[in-house]
Parts: sequence; C-alpha cells; structure tokens
Amino acid sequence: MKRFLFFTILLLACSFADAKKKVQPQQLWPDGSLMDKWFCDTTKVDVATLGRKYVLTEHGVAAESSQVQTHAIQAVIDKAAAEGGGVIVVPAGSFTSGSLYFRQGTHLYLEQGAVLRGSERIEDFDIKETRIEGQTCKYFTALVNADGLDGFTIAGKGTIDGNGYHYWREFWIRREWNPQCTNKDAQRPRLTYISNCKNVTVQDVRLMNSPFWTNHIYKSDHARYLDLYIYSSTEGVKGPSTDAIDIDACHDVMVRGCYMNVNDDAVVLKGGKGTWADKDDRNGPCFNILIENCHYGTVHGCLTLGSESLHDRNVILRNCRADNASRVLWLKMRPDTPQHYEYVTVENITGKTGSFLVVRPWTQFYQPENRPDMPLSTCNNIVMRNIQMTCRNFFDVGASEKYALRDFTFENIDVKDQKKAFTRDIIQNTIVNNVKINGEALQ
Repeated sequence: MKRFLFFTILLLACSFADAKKKVQPQQLWPDGSLMDKWFCDTTKVDVATLGRKYVLTEHGVAAESSQVQTHAIQAVIDKAAAEGGGVIVVPAGSFTSGSLYFRQGTHLYLEQGAVLRGSERIEDFDIKETRIEGQTCKYFTALVNADGLDGFTIAGKGTIDGNGYHYWREFWIRREWNPQCTNKDAQRPRLTYISNCKNVTVQDVRLMNSPFWTNHIYKSDHARYLDLYIYSSTEGVKGPSTDAIDIDACHDVMVRGCYMNVNDDAVVLKGGKGTWADKDDRNGPCFNILIENCHYGTVHGCLTLGSESLHDRNVILRNCRADNASRVLWLKMRPDTPQHYEYVTVENITGKTGSFLVVRPWTQFYQPENRPDMPLSTCNNIVMRNIQMTCRNFFDVGASEKYALRDFTFENIDVKDQKKAFTRDIIQNTIVNNVKINGEALQ
C-alpha cells in the first residue's frame, strides 16, 4: 500500500510539473507567431566534442607573424577534412594568412593568446564569385571562409585580426582623390564569410581590425553569434565599412552578448539591391532575427535594415546598452529598390545615441531604372518600447513618395531629446502610450 501511495504521489508530482511547463508562455515574434525553442538555447559548443585536434604548430606551421602561411594552414584544414574532420587549433602566437577555406566537419579554435592575422597584401586573397553589398559578383574572399557546411564552429578566447590599417589608409586616400570611390573600388577582404551554411556557432573570440565587413553571413540559417568582442578603429585612421555583423538573406539568426565598436553599422540586415532585385533568386529576405543583451561602443547604427535589403520580417533588438551610437534603429530606404520592413521590435534599450529612430531615403551610389510595376516600399508594425536614452534626435523620420509608413508604436519611453521633433503626422496610425520626452508626457 505504501509503495502504491509513493508512486501515485510521484505520478501526480510529475503531472503537476508538466502542467506548469505547459502554462509557461512561449516567446513570440512581433507578428504573433511562436518563436522556436532553438532561440532559447544559448549553450556554448563544447569544442572537445568536435573531433580530433589539429594544432597548427604540430603540422608544420610556424608561429611567425612576418611570414604569410596560407598554404601551410590550408594544408592542415584539408588534412583534417580528409581524415574525417576535426578542430583546427591556433595555439598561442601569431599566424599570418590569406584566404582560408574550411571544409565539412572542420572547425576553428583559437587558444588564449592566439592571433590569426590577415595579410596586409590584397594579393594573398583570392578573387572568386562571392556576395558583397547586395550583389553576387567576383570579389575578394575573406580571411575565414565557410560555404555549404553544417555545424561549422569558430570558438576560443583568441583573436582573428584583419590587420586592416593599411587597407583603411588606402581607402581614405582613394576617397580623397575620388569622392565617388565606392567600397568595392578599394580592394579589401572581409574577416569572416559564411555562406549556404546551417547550425553555425561563432562564440567567445575577438574579431578585430577587419579591412572591410567584419562578419558576413549569406543564405544561411540557425546561426549563433555569442559573446563576441568585435572592434575596429573609430578615431584617428578609422576603419571604413567595418560592419560588425552583416546578415544577408538569412533566417533564424541569434546575436547575443556581443560587444561591438566599429566605424560603421553594428548588426545589419541585407538581401539585395536594385530596381529588379526582387526578381533575382540570389537575393532574399531576412526573417526571425534576434539580437539581445549586447553592448555597443561607438557605432553608426545598432540595428540597420538596408542599405541592401528587400524584405525583413520578425526582427527583435532587446536588452541592449549603447555608449555612443549614432542611431539605434535605422531604416534605410533606397528609392531604386522595392523594400518591405515589417514586424520589428526594439525594446529595453538604454544609453546614449544621436538619433533613436531614423527613416530616410538612402541614395548613396543608387541606380534607379524604369520599372512600371515598381512596388511601393513600406515599413509597418514597428514597435519601440521600454526605452530610456539620451538622444540628440529621438524621432528622425522623413516622408517620401517612394515609401509608406504605418502602424508604428511608441510605448513606455522616457528620453532626453534635444531636437524635440516627434510628430504623429508622418506615420499613418501612430500609437503613443506612456511616452515622455524631456520629462513631458505626450498626449
């Protein structure tokens, strides 16, 4: 009888626990759809489970910063792939390389004190068909490249250093000589380029001094950027176009716990540009993007949609602090590109910014073409709530015949605002709830 009672009580306790689990609310995307439980899993990858370790110095690679060892390092990656996969370990010391290509089953681990340094010579980087600035074209590959991989991981407490100073100087010299010099005119590699991959994790490493974009991920899904330190120079010789993380035609991406200080935008959604961009299957939307618990130093934009975006949906930026952002949410509207930004939520943001919300036409290097059926670009269902910031201009929004703005919500906001330009008139169906600007409640 006692045994029966024991199992009865145990069964009831388990049922009660299950019932409690069932009633706990699951997180939702801004459009009301359920967020997959994958976004709750911030467990770091255990590198010990990824297979045999291939330490560079044990396979003929010397720890000398002055020697470019691209071929020797690539040989270790290829050997690991041929033997069933494993972890390429960069030990303490400095190792200089050009373009490296990781294979299925291979991973990158940088020990404390390790530096994988990019060559300062563009000739050490291959020209291949790749993705850059919203277009598929031939351009320079990155220092670290991964294409078509499942489960690729970059981890460790070491550093990937793009060695960008001379690339930056060359860019600014070109720009001084020719103010119309584009980003691609100045020949520069990116730091990491991950394409057509799934189940990707980049965790803990320091990503610094990229010559061009720091991290670029394209046509990939279920990618996590966790606890990274991302830096490029924002004073003196600044690092031009050194975006922290460019998410290009991807879905199910998490950026969590990262510090970002770069001389351009921090997290950027991209997907294509041009009058006919929506007809090109090499382009695509970004959706299910979560950025949380991040710390911004100096950045141009904390979260930027554009300048090469088509359709961005279900995007959340939350629980972040900005020390010196030029903008928090920047919706770049290209008059030459059909764009749709919808269901974006920005919440629980503190710190200091120039402009908080920016919606303006973006016309840098744009090329309008004649398209009779050109869709009207639209931003809708944009929510900003639980904001406490010091701003130069909280509401930096302009109207245009090229786009429509509707269904913006401002809720539980308390900001200092020098410009005091907030108005309900520009955006159709503006909802204001408990908003204070300079201590004065908006009616």
